[in-house]
Amino acid sequence: MSVRIGLAAALTPETSPAAFFRWIDLCEESAVDSVWLSERLVSRQPTLEPMTAMAAIAGATRRLKFGMNVVLLPLRDPLVLAKECATIDYLSGGRLLPAFGVGAATAPEWRATGREPVGRGAVADEMLELMTHLWAGETVTRRGARFRYEAAAIAPLPAQQPLPLWIGGSSAAAIARTARLGSGWLAGVQTPAQVAPVVRRIRAATAEAGRVIDDDHYGAGFPFRFGAWEDAAVERAATAYGRLATLDPRALFAVGGANEIAARAREYVACGVSKFVLRPLADSDSDAFAQTQRLIEEVLPVVHSP
Repeated sequence: MSVRIGLAAALTPETSPAAFFRWIDLCEESAVDSVWLSERLVSRQPTLEPMTAMAAIAGATRRLKFGMNVVLLPLRDPLVLAKECATIDYLSGGRLLPAFGVGAATAPEWRATGREPVGRGAVADEMLELMTHLWAGETVTRRGARFRYEAAAIAPLPAQQPLPLWIGGSSAAAIARTARLGSGWLAGVQTPAQVAPVVRRIRAATAEAGRVIDDDHYGAGFPFRFGAWEDAAVERAATAYGRLATLDPRALFAVGGANEIAARAREYVACGVSKFVLRPLADSDSDAFAQTQRLIEEVLPVVHSP
């Protein structure tokens, strides 16, 4: 199992394009495995749209991988999304890590777009099957419950064949979806104790389906800070995360020094996780840069495995 750390591309209210790409350059020139962009289509906090941002990152880098954490399938068109993924993977030489989910029923996007969250799982399943066929170079004719295509095909195809397909979510439906279609699984905001039983259930479900998901393809993430729990950035994040009734921020965050951050990663590794999306808790762009620099210098050398 190869343990690798990626980073969430968190923006502060002051983030400029120059500051963002300076941070991307830092990741590119280091041993950071990947950068990840969350989908927040409706938000007053600054967030980048993942597909367009990944295309920009692809052009600014040569080594770094990148993924979305996660794209909400029911808000997209499967043909357009398949074409976007294929184009980005083709132009980047195979560095895209696509990850998809259905979104929470309470997500603000439903109200903002006049859509209902009911039935979003069935929509996602139909979309994933369509996109998988398109990425493989097949000509798709389908009259499904929601999408109808006549002789649809895309080119160029993704550089990665097959293109990875990571699934987010921990519900019974998400576990079944991962076991049936996924090549990887990415946890949401979950502690090691919450992740462990999901990994076990996915492994059992994939075995029952006659499939195997590589041990390297289980991911999770957590916020980190070189500092103290009393730091303003930590207190703000703990208050926000603490609104989730099932979550204790102290069981999720890694705060302190390199030992504390590496120890938290090892807790997840013991649960079967080998890929990470860590989010620096920072007050400013310069703070985020400094937090990332310390992670690169002090944590990656002791956590990354061959």
